[in-house]
Amino acid sequence: MSFLDKAKDFIDKHDEHVDKALDKVGEQVDKRTDGKYTAHIDKGVDEAQRRTGAGDTQP
Repeated sequence: MSFLDKAKDFIDKHDEHVDKALDKVGEQVDKRTDGKYTAHIDKGVDEAQRRTGAGDTQP
């Protein structure tokens, strides 16, 4: 099993944790940019969550 296969398997098994981590990363980036790019950051986080399991664990 390749590294990418292992990473995909991990993401599939831990979708809730991945979604939470993406939210936290987005919050930190937004904080460090003083909210200047909030809309872009939110869009990026939403897209990342969609691609890692449809973002289905976050409201």
